[in-house]
Amino acid sequence: MTDGQDLNPVVLRDLVFAEHDGFRPLSLDLHRPARADAVTEPVPLVVFVHGGGWRLGSRRMFCPTMGNDDPFGRITAAGFAVASVDYRLSGEAVFPAQVDDVSAAIDWLRAHAAEYGFDADHLVLWGESAGATLAALLALRADAAVRGLIDWYGPSDLTALAGSLGGLDDPHTREAGWLGHPISTDAARAAAASPVTQVHAGAPPVLIAHGLDDVAVPPAQSELFARALSDAGVPVELELVPGAGHMWQGEVDRIGLLERALAFARRVTG
Repeated sequence: MTDGQDLNPVVLRDLVFAEHDGFRPLSLDLHRPARADAVTEPVPLVVFVHGGGWRLGSRRMFCPTMGNDDPFGRITAAGFAVASVDYRLSGEAVFPAQVDDVSAAIDWLRAHAAEYGFDADHLVLWGESAGATLAALLALRADAAVRGLIDWYGPSDLTALAGSLGGLDDPHTREAGWLGHPISTDAARAAAASPVTQVHAGAPPVLIAHGLDDVAVPPAQSELFARALSDAGVPVELELVPGAGHMWQGEVDRIGLLERALAFARRVTG
């Protein structure tokens, strides 16, 4: 892969894609390869969904431990446009508002693909932590029309997660904040917000990566998701990373993880 820092990608910030009465406008940042206007064919598109427990986070941040690695630049250097999108946080609205917001961003991107020089028919969803849950829920929709999903350590089963962390009845967990109630209050709604329950045959290929030392979202969450995908016949790759905590904390080859994700994106959009 070419070094993204040498290519000076074009970055278009604060592109508003949705406005809800009573809420802040929702925006996305679009990063394009430096020579996107000169190429004869549109480039494939990555839609990135940030993490933060559904209650905080920013589209400007790819992963908190990768601040010096220029991940957006590396993605554009690999020949992709990448749109990093806003969504309403759990202090603003509860599930399914966040899924609807990312869906609205994708609709906006599809409508403006020709204008900005990317190919929305060759689209990969990529999420980190809570953002991976949102990306997965969208990728698993029957009408998703995406080429692949990259899931970095996302919660996949809210009930199992809350149970493993002792928070089934706790109204103050990040999961309860997202749903608007403790997990135990409405099991069916918690299931609807859990990608593992939405898996179906014909879903797009999935790459999952998770740290084995992650205590915020235990790696069992990704193992559950990978097993459900495999059982449904969905192509899935699971990488469990020794010594890695949440957000790739620890002595971790973060660039290697990024490059393997990009290799997957190339395969599914090629």
